[in-house]
Amino acid sequence: MMASSDTVIGQMSRGLIWATAEDLARNRGRVLSLYRQVLRSLNSPDLPLNLAARLHRKAQARAIFMVAAEERSLHNIKDLMDIADYSLSLLRKGEIPKYIQ
Repeated sequence: MMASSDTVIGQMSRGLIWATAEDLARNRGRVLSLYRQVLRSLNSPDLPLNLAARLHRKAQARAIFMVAAEERSLHNIKDLMDIADYSLSLLRKGEIPKYIQ
């Protein structure tokens, strides 16, 4: 099972606002995993989406993660992982998170 975002962030450089290259490398796998899980979850037949709406939601999720890929703030990286975890929990229940509605 994946480590929680608190654990990953807790391992980051303490007291720094900006992520180091080491911090970014450490989070890369977790963020990519969350990205893939969100895209896969949007394909769920439990979601009340037609094909066009499904493709639109996937494009929105891609845009969020593309912009976040340039992020260098430790707090914003943690927020991205928290939001992705929360969104996945809703998607798995068949609900659409507000930020991609």
